[in-house]
Amino acid sequence: MTESEYAGALRDADAADVVIVGAGPAGLVLGNILLSHGVDCVVLERADRDAVENRARAGFLVPHTVRVLERNGLDAGLRRRGREHGVCEFRTEDGRFRLDYRRLGLGEPHTVYPQHDLVADLLGLYLDAGGRVRFGTEAVAVSDADGPTPAVTAREADGRPARHRARYVAACDGRHGVGRRSLPPGTARHHHDHGVSWLGLLAEAPPSLDAVGYAIHPRGFAGHMARSADLTRYYLQCAPGTRADAWSDDRIWDELALRMRASAYGPLVRGPIAQRAVVDLESDVIEPLRHGSLFLVGDAAALISPSAAKGANLAVLEAEILGRALVDALVHGDPGGLDRYSERCLPHIWRAQEFSRWMIRLLHALPDPDGDPLFRERLRQARIAGLRDFASAQHWFAENYTGI
Repeated sequence: MTESEYAGALRDADAADVVIVGAGPAGLVLGNILLSHGVDCVVLERADRDAVENRARAGFLVPHTVRVLERNGLDAGLRRRGREHGVCEFRTEDGRFRLDYRRLGLGEPHTVYPQHDLVADLLGLYLDAGGRVRFGTEAVAVSDADGPTPAVTAREADGRPARHRARYVAACDGRHGVGRRSLPPGTARHHHDHGVSWLGLLAEAPPSLDAVGYAIHPRGFAGHMARSADLTRYYLQCAPGTRADAWSDDRIWDELALRMRASAYGPLVRGPIAQRAVVDLESDVIEPLRHGSLFLVGDAAALISPSAAKGANLAVLEAEILGRALVDALVHGDPGGLDRYSERCLPHIWRAQEFSRWMIRLLHALPDPDGDPLFRERLRQARIAGLRDFASAQHWFAENYTGI
């Protein structure tokens, strides 16, 4: 179908006060908040329900995220099945040390709760409350965002084109979604490629440590993050451009054991590698986050590297800020919160970006063709030693590690 034929075949579908694009944590937290205050909304999601509820993603929720879920009545599943986690362990050539960050800084732990479980909770609550989700619906464009009635053009599950009209559009659909594609020319995008790639792995195996594990090795970084009693997330630094299927399961486990120094500190519990993907560590931020009636939330607003587990937590924070602002505008006639959305969210985003960058420099020997590799390595060793030896550095780490 040509573009002109597509436009001619358009039919008006669901109208709503707010059209939300994307049924991830951001879109579903936002949808639940709006629905609980009587604001009519519809969620457009390109995947089917099964895929939405089983997408394996992050699993570390900071205290603020738990509080957002609690005060909006969205925390029942997390309270039943989530597990508190407050220790991380660093392994280096000089030995290992542990930081009990629960006792430092904010004095609060992470809550380990797989993101697909959280999404399933949020989706169930939203649907049970009468919320509308159009699964299998791919958003194509946002039009008239500078006017009072923007619209989202979409391809429905049956292949037909449709137009979803709204008063506001919330793009919660990631860095490659329709929100970013619909931004006006001249929108600022700040982007940085850290020059590091990880092989992200989900192993069908119990955790091997009672802590988050960060291994710093001459062959590259390795990471261990618990997800559940029988699933563990691992990361292996790999050369940029590596294919996800380039390494066999045996090679992966052997390399993890080597870099995590299993011979010195105890064996890893092995199991099948259920999922694998190459993650290029990049960061970017869009400024501003509002363009007329279009608002960017979560990864659509800012992409952050997974080195500090901030992405989903920022998404939930932004969803609550936007949700309350939309309720104020639509229910109480006060648009001030919408006007301040960008200025409220961006300081949190930049703080998280800075800490993520600090973690990347702590865990990796970053490429620098014009610099002295030994000088960079000595600086990295000094950072690690400072984190190990100085209470002030540990308190700073704890506050930033668990905060947004």
